[in-house]
Amino acid sequence: MAFPKKLLNTGERLVVDIHPHWWYFAKQALALVVSIGLLIFFRTKDWDVPTLLMAALTLVSLLWFVGRYLKWMTTNFAVTSHRVIFREGVIAKKGIEIPLDRVNTIFFNQGILERMLRTGDLTIESAGERGTQSFSDIRRPSQVQNEIYRLIEEEQDEHASASRELSVPEQLEKLDELRRRGIIDEAEFKAKKTKLLERM
Repeated sequence: MAFPKKLLNTGERLVVDIHPHWWYFAKQALALVVSIGLLIFFRTKDWDVPTLLMAALTLVSLLWFVGRYLKWMTTNFAVTSHRVIFREGVIAKKGIEIPLDRVNTIFFNQGILERMLRTGDLTIESAGERGTQSFSDIRRPSQVQNEIYRLIEEEQDEHASASRELSVPEQLEKLDELRRRGIIDEAEFKAKKTKLLERM
């Protein structure tokens, strides 16, 4: 299930939207496969008691797998142009959001097997209330880390551009453009131009 686009704010872009790596339900899948294999084995031998026990075990394994799979389907790790979002839960929901401008440091951790499977853990240190938040079974954590840093730089550049005050020549150029487009008349243009030139 993809992250709902309706939860995005105006002008916000969804850049990363992933479920946990399939390793998230590997134990449950293995237990189900083994229990089915044993059930088939005992069934072919016509051993009634072991067959009934394995049928019960297979049912438990199936329920365990389905529950874990549903949790996997409803777990989203998303990164937008403004924040990092984590949501999980089938019936009861929980989640966390970290604004990009509060992110201080991002770590990723992979064991040998995790590196081979291209999964790992991601830890984000932020200026928020909790300080540090860890996320497990993230697909390609190093790439996600790089993407978050790229978005942080992009947002910082946008803030810097917005906060930079225009020079007097730049303001005169904007003023002239407003006059040409008919937004202000000649008298307003001259009055504002005079004020700007006085500041030089």
